[in-house]
Amino acid sequence: MGMTAVEKIFSKHTGKDVKAGEFVFADVDLVLSNDITSPLTVEQFEKIGAKAVFDKDKIALVPDHFTPNKDVQSASNSKLLREFARKHGITHYYEIGRMGIEHALLPEEGLTLPGDLIVGADSHTCTYGAVGALGIGIGSTDAAVAMATGKLWFRVPQTIKFIFSGKLRPWVGGKDLVLAAINKIGVDGARYMAIEFSGDAIRELSMDGRFTMCNMAVEAGAKTAFVEPDEKTIEYVKPKAKRSFVPEVSDLDARFAQERQINVDDMEPLVACPPSPANVKPVSELKDISIDQVVIGSCTNGRLEDLRIAASVLKGKTVHPHVRMIVIPATQRVYKDALKEGLVEIFLDAGAAFSTPTCGPCLGGHMGVLAEGERAISTTNRNFIGRMGHPKSEVYLANPAVAAASGVLGRIGGPEEVLS
Repeated sequence: MGMTAVEKIFSKHTGKDVKAGEFVFADVDLVLSNDITSPLTVEQFEKIGAKAVFDKDKIALVPDHFTPNKDVQSASNSKLLREFARKHGITHYYEIGRMGIEHALLPEEGLTLPGDLIVGADSHTCTYGAVGALGIGIGSTDAAVAMATGKLWFRVPQTIKFIFSGKLRPWVGGKDLVLAAINKIGVDGARYMAIEFSGDAIRELSMDGRFTMCNMAVEAGAKTAFVEPDEKTIEYVKPKAKRSFVPEVSDLDARFAQERQINVDDMEPLVACPPSPANVKPVSELKDISIDQVVIGSCTNGRLEDLRIAASVLKGKTVHPHVRMIVIPATQRVYKDALKEGLVEIFLDAGAAFSTPTCGPCLGGHMGVLAEGERAISTTNRNFIGRMGHPKSEVYLANPAVAAASGVLGRIGGPEEVLS
């Protein structure tokens, strides 16, 4: 019986062949933490008596959630992260002005590579599956151990394989495909499993679209996500890679826990309605829902392609007078490229606010927190009760085209309504 890509990557990092369900102690290629999770990580690192990190080149520290610092507590958290980085000579510490949202920044920096085993004190570490790596979210205590030893224990997860067939329609992309998958199995349908995204529609997707899909695998309960590396992957990774890499793919006779088929031929843009990413409906069924705020950005949909799509809908249009629109590029490089391409001017001319990179409103942190009774449509990844602010606010999740169009319409709607 063949092996899944997940089993192969774990085997490579344990030095022996392993199968799903086994408990293993594995070497890791990269450990990451941010300004929210680092305080406990640093505390536990010192509590276990660690004197030095296992490898200063294999740790990434990114202050991205409540930065630029929104209050004294967030400033203190960032200071702690900064001082830890300096004390241990961490190579990949990204200061304000040079940082980005971690799950967009680290692939951009060439630190997440095919075949890698990456752990991060953030649940969306699964994003790195887009380059054929295993990215696994862990707790802060586990992150402390990994930073000290370069190793961590795991249970090798089973893999659910999603096969997306057919051809994508205009304005349909990675966000819609992953929402369809979450809707199919629910928010716990892949609990402690890996999801492998495959099929003709995935091969058609850009790298940015694949990052979006893998980013939201955790919203189905997945431990990690994976897309088989292909020519697009290598073309993206090779110029950036800081070290050598060996891609892995699932064997043709690999055993999957489940195989799910989704045909995209007739799929229209989808929207996840509150209070769950699994509560998914076609955009055409939601046109009577008014909105107060639009957020375009995040580690899910804040890359250059996402901003291009949103700008193509907004060009020459104006944000509805009852709506505020906030656009947040995922990294400084995305910001600069958006400036060069004239995208920032399009957003500003439309009446949107354009921010420095930050997680900001995605987790109800700052830069767009919702008041009681307010409703947002957002390109972020979660819409649980109170996620973006007041417990009696609401968040609808959508792709950048739908978010931009909704901002013009003042209600949820598709780009065809704006561009017709």
